[in-house]
Amino acid sequence: MSEPLNNTLVAYFSVTGNTRKLAENLAQVAHADLFEIVPKKPYTEEDCDWHNPESRTSLECNDSSSRPAIATRVPNMDQYRNIFLGFPIWWYAAPRIIETFLESYDMEGKFIIPFCTSGSSDIGDSALILQRDCDGKVVTGSRFEPDVFKGDLARWAIMQKFYK
Repeated sequence: MSEPLNNTLVAYFSVTGNTRKLAENLAQVAHADLFEIVPKKPYTEEDCDWHNPESRTSLECNDSSSRPAIATRVPNMDQYRNIFLGFPIWWYAAPRIIETFLESYDMEGKFIIPFCTSGSSDIGDSALILQRDCDGKVVTGSRFEPDVFKGDLARWAIMQKFYK
C-alpha cells in the first residue's frame, strides 16, 4: 500500500492474541494508528469457556444490555474518520465490549469497518447489530484467519471506501 489512509484508526479487542496479530498487521499495511480496547476486568480462560453457560462470556452474550467496562480511551477520537474495528466472534456476534466501545464515542460522520477472527464462524450479522449502537456508518466487514497474508489484508483494506 503506497499511501496512508488518512484519519484511520485500527481499534481492536483480543483475548487470545489472534485479533491483536491481525490488527497489528492491518495497521501496518493501512498505515493507520493502532488502539487496543482493554477491558477494566480482564478476561480469564474460564471466563471464555463457551461450553459453560455460566461463564462470563456466555452471560454477557446472552444479556443484550451487558456493556463490559473499558479501561482505556482513544485519545483524540475526533481526528479519525475511518475506524477498522476488530474483535473475535463470540456466539456468532461481536463481544458486548465492542458495543461499549461504540457507545462511548460520538461516531457521527465516521465509517466503521468491522473485521473479526474466528475458528469457524463468519462475521454474520455483526455489522447490523453494531449499527444500532452508533451514529456512524457500519459496513459489512470481513472475517480473517490471524495469519492471513499481508498482501491479501492490504487488498481488502484498499477495497473499503475511505473518506478524507
